[in-house]
Amino acid sequence: MACDNALPITPGARRSIELDSAEALRLLGSVSFGRIVFTQHALPTVRPVNHVLDEGDIVIRTHEGAALTSRARQAGAPGVVVAYEADAIDPGTHIGWSVVVTGYAHLVTDARDLARYQDMLQPWVGRAMDYAVRIRPDLVTGIRLIPVEA
Repeated sequence: MACDNALPITPGARRSIELDSAEALRLLGSVSFGRIVFTQHALPTVRPVNHVLDEGDIVIRTHEGAALTSRARQAGAPGVVVAYEADAIDPGTHIGWSVVVTGYAHLVTDARDLARYQDMLQPWVGRAMDYAVRIRPDLVTGIRLIPVEA
């Protein structure tokens, strides 16, 4: 059985405007949901997560059995290479923005920082999330999608 749940595209062309890194990080900080991309068994893996932006770093919470926890623990300094993507694109008009951050992720080991992140960032799932991962952005890119006439 075929299912076509695509919304109709509103008439009118769009154009993409490149964002500078400061604006891209500001937009990323305005939402709480994104997707982390890392490698697992030499293949790309994507996980939806909630995040907080803290002094320019992206912080997510994770748990003992999570693949990212294991990868970050094994990586040592400077961390494991990841990409992080967040966006806000209207499904009806296809207007909005998208930001991608590439950088190194490492486990937060300072007890005070970990406690602070546990207060700032509530997990979505009903399981213990005793770890936090901090992503230091090395490359920040983003686009804004706007109508051509704008």
